[in-house]
Amino acid sequence: MVTYEVFADRIFPPASLTQMLGMEYDVLIVGSGAGGGAVLWRLCDRWRNNGMRIGMIEAGNLLLPAHAWNLAILSGGRAEKFVANPFATRYIGKTLPEFSGAKQIFALGGRTIQWAAVTPRMPLHVLARYPVPFKEMEKYYNIAEEVMKVTKPFIHNGALTEIFLNLLRANGFPEATHFPMAVDMKPTKYGEVHSNAYFSSIHFLAEAMNIRPFDLAVNARAVQVLAEHGKANGVKVMSPDKTSYVLRAKNVVLSASTFETPRLLLHSGIRGTAIGRYLIDHSAIRGTAIVKRKGFPEDLGPLDILVPETADRPYQLEMYRRGRPSIEEVAIGINGYGLVEPRAENRIILNPYRIDEYGLPVIQVNYSYTQQDLNVLREMTSAMRKAFSAIGAILVSVDGQPEIFLRPPGDDNHEAGSCRIGDDPATSAADRYGQIHGVSGLYVADNSVLPSLGTNPTLTTVALAIRTADYIVSKSQSSR
Repeated sequence: MVTYEVFADRIFPPASLTQMLGMEYDVLIVGSGAGGGAVLWRLCDRWRNNGMRIGMIEAGNLLLPAHAWNLAILSGGRAEKFVANPFATRYIGKTLPEFSGAKQIFALGGRTIQWAAVTPRMPLHVLARYPVPFKEMEKYYNIAEEVMKVTKPFIHNGALTEIFLNLLRANGFPEATHFPMAVDMKPTKYGEVHSNAYFSSIHFLAEAMNIRPFDLAVNARAVQVLAEHGKANGVKVMSPDKTSYVLRAKNVVLSASTFETPRLLLHSGIRGTAIGRYLIDHSAIRGTAIVKRKGFPEDLGPLDILVPETADRPYQLEMYRRGRPSIEEVAIGINGYGLVEPRAENRIILNPYRIDEYGLPVIQVNYSYTQQDLNVLREMTSAMRKAFSAIGAILVSVDGQPEIFLRPPGDDNHEAGSCRIGDDPATSAADRYGQIHGVSGLYVADNSVLPSLGTNPTLTTVALAIRTADYIVSKSQSSR
């Protein structure tokens, strides 16, 4: 299989770990996904010409130079197959019975090179559980939406979307709305061409490169966080040939994922009763139905409808079109994402009896639903049937699955919470700025910091990561 890895040194000139060895970084970022990319971009934007040293390490290599959907050669479902290759994707759920849908992507840009780009804000009743004031969340949501080119609504006047929106709003779903999407829909003006419409963390890296220099090492696996006397001072890293390097840094930002960040912290002996605990993910269901085309306009247009979670409805529904419509009918899909209450019992732990090629214990996941979680699932399933009925759709079975079926935990890529932020070290791994309790200069900026889920997590992760970067900047200024 041909990949873009062979061109990595031409697109993103990487630094070697040997070159980085002699440096002391003001900030070293572990992971290049949504959170890590956001921190890098914001630090470069705030520290334009002041000589601060910024480094980033990524366990994977360059697989794609943009979001997969921006590349015509990966259209028609080929993108998912390409990213799923063993060079980048590991289906770790195969060894995790209680979290069997889990997977990891090791590539520059992380999961954002293939994500669906759906970017709603967390509902206010969910943000009330966050230790960050509403005004600050509003500020950083605005910044995140601007830099990610979030478009609201993404679809303008699409026949199928508008017809179904009206039917849903008239039949029990008044909050139904368009998807907000991280897609650059700004029209071309004065000869300015907008390419790479779908957002990925590659945008963050590219924007950062346009602002100032930073060091980026790929194929660099973090294996240990280094700290002394309650202060982070670097990261131990291994290359593919298993050579070890110690990279020194005044501040370390872990953006390795909900699985890898607590794994690193636990393996490094970082103390914290909540590290790895309070793992959350949406309870996810999927259904498919058929709508007859008779009576609809010839040009159906795309379909993207969001029924958001509310304080009284602890789940959201996402309606979309499945495949190409036939002359007589069109297939409609709905994904349902239900609230799962954070519990300390749902956790990531290390398995000391299984060690990977880098010498780290692999993870084990303890995860289960409470009766309350199951009640949400039942309520969500009933609502999905009601939504299909509202648009005149008939449920069908696809690929041998039930008409509406439960997806395995981790299959939706929404897992979070394993290093949640909060003010109480007994129930949170990091403080409200993402700094690990009791370890100065050690931060987390990925989905693992989210204390509760009410919708797709990426926009909120980016907003909080930008806020963490600003906090690092303010701390560096006050220490001078």
